[in-house]
Amino acid sequence: MSKTPLKHRLFGKPIHRSHAHNERLSVPFGLAVFASDALSSVAYATEEVLLVLILVGTITAEGLVAYNSLPWIAVALSILLIIIVFSYFQTIHSYPESGGTYIVSSDNLGPKAGQVAGAAILIDYVLTVAVSISSGVQAVVSLAPQIQPYTVAIAVAAVGVLGLMNLRGAKESGIIFAIPTYGFVVMLFILIGVTVFRGIGQPPIPPKPIPGDGEHSMLGMMGVFLLARAFTASCTALTGTEALADGVKAFKEPSQRNAGRALILMASLLILMFCGISWSAWHSGLTPGHIGDEGYRTIVAQLAFLQFGNSPFTYGIMIMTAGILFLAANTAFADFPRLCSFVARDGYLPRQLMSVGDRLVFQNGIIVLTALSIFLIVLYKADTHSLIPLYALGVFIAFTLSQAGMFQFFRKRRWLIKTRTQLEAGDETPTHTPQERKKAIRKTYWQGSISGIGTIVTFFVGGLLLVTKWAEGVWLVLIAMGVLITIFQLINRYYKKLAGQLTVDDSDQVEQIAGTTLLLIPRLHKGVLQAIQYAKATSPDCRALHVSMNAKSAEKLKSEWTKFGADMPLIILDSPYRSIAQPIIDYVDQLIKMDDKRMVTVIVPEAVPAHWWQGLLHNNAAIQLKMMLGRRNNVVITNVRYFLEQKPK
Repeated sequence: MSKTPLKHRLFGKPIHRSHAHNERLSVPFGLAVFASDALSSVAYATEEVLLVLILVGTITAEGLVAYNSLPWIAVALSILLIIIVFSYFQTIHSYPESGGTYIVSSDNLGPKAGQVAGAAILIDYVLTVAVSISSGVQAVVSLAPQIQPYTVAIAVAAVGVLGLMNLRGAKESGIIFAIPTYGFVVMLFILIGVTVFRGIGQPPIPPKPIPGDGEHSMLGMMGVFLLARAFTASCTALTGTEALADGVKAFKEPSQRNAGRALILMASLLILMFCGISWSAWHSGLTPGHIGDEGYRTIVAQLAFLQFGNSPFTYGIMIMTAGILFLAANTAFADFPRLCSFVARDGYLPRQLMSVGDRLVFQNGIIVLTALSIFLIVLYKADTHSLIPLYALGVFIAFTLSQAGMFQFFRKRRWLIKTRTQLEAGDETPTHTPQERKKAIRKTYWQGSISGIGTIVTFFVGGLLLVTKWAEGVWLVLIAMGVLITIFQLINRYYKKLAGQLTVDDSDQVEQIAGTTLLLIPRLHKGVLQAIQYAKATSPDCRALHVSMNAKSAEKLKSEWTKFGADMPLIILDSPYRSIAQPIIDYVDQLIKMDDKRMVTVIVPEAVPAHWWQGLLHNNAAIQLKMMLGRRNNVVITNVRYFLEQKPK
């Protein structure tokens, strides 16, 4: 059986490029593909905030004050999200060819800023997969604690399945991922609605008493620092916001309008769900546990069991939560390969990442993301709390650069409008009325002002993240970004050097060169007859080459060659050390030394058996020769195949 049918079974049949428009996504499917990361973050963002707030305990007045700040942190995060979403909404409409942070930063702030943004987002996408999958595993553990020892294996398998689904194409992945995404949203709104309905008019339930030790008390005295640390923990809910701006061209036409609608819908759902879960957890007095503890349950699981008990609806919520957390990684699978193609197009990553496969997806980028994510999951043992501190810094670096880029974009646009106004002042038929020009200038002023405010806010929050999470290892992200930017520079330097070497100028001309063809003859048989004819057609200077292990076999071949009457000289090379390749290499080197412009073609007859296992019984000298002659100038090695058996049709 050939390999092609198996490939088609796994990844689907190839899609013709003329059908690419059919692979584009509607708003509902686009939201499932590009926004599942942001929407799913509500499943763990509230828990991460509470893990910080309960550091001072809940049995002291100070501890209760910290705990009661949870709803206000949710409100503050919502305001920050609105600012960021506005900036990306403008990016979508200003860069219809799929812009995102990398393109915006490169175009408006320069290539170095673009490299920083690209490195930050690429690292964040890898962390997105690792965090989302690990969180999904923990949601499953909340239902079945007995599988705790197998969390890493389950997480690795989930990443592999996601990679396979994305290799099948955007449309199919959108259909698959829409079910858990919308199932999670609907069931979470039901959970929040029931909690709010039952809680109206009722006093909040006091949280479970948690004592604080000496270290926690010291943190308690640093109230502002504690609240800042809790707020930065909530910022994990903002990861994935930029994905829709990167994937504009994946939407159906009009792609800008559909992507903008999906972005607004995502932000609205995210604000409602995060504020709802945070208020529900606070009003219900829930406190988070620690992964690995006996009976561990996530905040969402605690809330579901509290409201619905051990009912099918509770298990339905947990199954949908686990489903969207597993599939939230799809946001990274949708955008990481696309961003890699942008960076590779600019010469900072290998050009293979620009290749679109049979299913019209950037398959090499998907494979790279799958491998890197599995590496992180194994390294951190699928522990969400260990991965999340690394998660948000790269996002806020990207947010800051993106909004600074949009600020510069609107500043340039305002200057162009003013310049055009001055040029048109003396025209008899100006293209715009004075009122229209004034309106356009005011519009760009306010757009740029909001982007400027967003730049300051996200820069400040990024600084808070760096300070509050330094001890938790967030500095590793900076090191990883430095390494990746260095790789960008090295790759770009190589491509520039390569372009300089290969560029044709006026002094370059096509010259006539001599060529010599060497046909390797192990022995005379029917399999080499076609190779002889092919060799004679390649060059007037054609020679048969035989490496002799002993004199008897050489004499036999000479006799057969003479009787056969091949119109080609036979050269016997002695090999006292029983090496086939070395005498041929020495002979080729001598030819090139005599004329360094000579092209030498080495033809190796290759037997092709009917079954793969029969190939193990044949010695293919071409592999060894290609390795040893591969770095020599003016040497070409080729195979002429002959089939030993034909498979039955």
